[in-house]
Amino acid sequence: MQKPWVADGRYRSILAAVDNSMHSEHAVRTAASLAAPLGSTVVGFHVYAARLHETRFIQMEPALPRGYSDHERRRQREAHESLIAKGLRLISESYLERAHAVCAEAGVAFEGRLAEGRNYEQIIREARSTDCDLVVLGALGLGARRRSLIGSVCERVLRAAPCDVLVARNGREAAQGVVAAVDGSACAYEALAHALTIGEAFGQPVEAVAAYDPQFHVVAFRRLARVLSDEAAAVFRFKEQEQLHAEIIDQGLRRLYEGYLRQAAHLAAARGHQIRTTLLTGKPSQSLLDHLERRRPRFVVAGRFGQHATEGLDIGSTAENLARLAACSVLVVSASADVAAKPVDAEAERQLPWTPDAVARLEPVSTFGRGVVQRAVESYAQRCGQAEVTAEIVDQAREALGW
Repeated sequence: MQKPWVADGRYRSILAAVDNSMHSEHAVRTAASLAAPLGSTVVGFHVYAARLHETRFIQMEPALPRGYSDHERRRQREAHESLIAKGLRLISESYLERAHAVCAEAGVAFEGRLAEGRNYEQIIREARSTDCDLVVLGALGLGARRRSLIGSVCERVLRAAPCDVLVARNGREAAQGVVAAVDGSACAYEALAHALTIGEAFGQPVEAVAAYDPQFHVVAFRRLARVLSDEAAAVFRFKEQEQLHAEIIDQGLRRLYEGYLRQAAHLAAARGHQIRTTLLTGKPSQSLLDHLERRRPRFVVAGRFGQHATEGLDIGSTAENLARLAACSVLVVSASADVAAKPVDAEAERQLPWTPDAVARLEPVSTFGRGVVQRAVESYAQRCGQAEVTAEIVDQAREALGW
């Protein structure tokens, strides 16, 4: 079950995964730096696999030299089990002691916990069974190699955790800035709230970035033009549809995403922040990654899901690509802000007045597409020399533009 969203973007309990890798060390330091100004508690969590070692030892017994009797094998097994059970626990406790020292240095409350089993399973179980609202773990672990982008433990936890996940990447400690990915979805505005919190905690400026892809529709129409017969083009009203898409691409979508950024700036101002806003064009994940390369921020924050989330989805493609490929630390936010359920104020964006009957014509249109359709209708009305949008104009625009 999804945990409730935190209205002020603050975290109360932070679960930091510990495995003694340099990535884990950075994750603990990041968790402590975030927890210090928020008054949060850091729970250091390490998982050791004593049973796995025991199983592997038993599997290798047939390969022992012939001189080993059954009695000697049992004795060796018992000695190995004792060594593994006690030794791994002692080693694990030392890992937690190191994490405790990092948090003590930052003046942060710390609690150490151990578990036996598969690391990603136990981290997910701990996150589900406790009151933690953020999991912090290194993008990579002890098994990292030259071509590694994200570790298997990190990726599995990212997909299944019931709360926010911060994928910590070291090497950007001196970088400046927090980028929040905004697409008008409920998760995106909650991500903005957490981006502001991180900006406050680390003394970093915040930038809201939105990206839309006009080229997708252009490419789709060009491909479609190659396969449509003259008869099919006439039935489909290809020229009119192409005109409608031009209206949507060149004007509607741009204004819609500009509205999302204005909403982000308004929400930030309500918390006392003046943020930078940037509108990008292109495939969202690629445009964002290119922007991150130019800006080189310390953090990027994104909602787990975007506008097109469907039931059963564990993570959206943009959030997944950022977590995998961004060079900075990535916070993936799972909760949804109530404020995002309110569409961007369309009244303030209208170029022409609308009659009540005309507004009623838009009711069947989804919230996401309403602003786009509105722009297309207004553009049609202006071309027709109309000073206001009436129900009749809406019907004419629908007929003329083929929607």
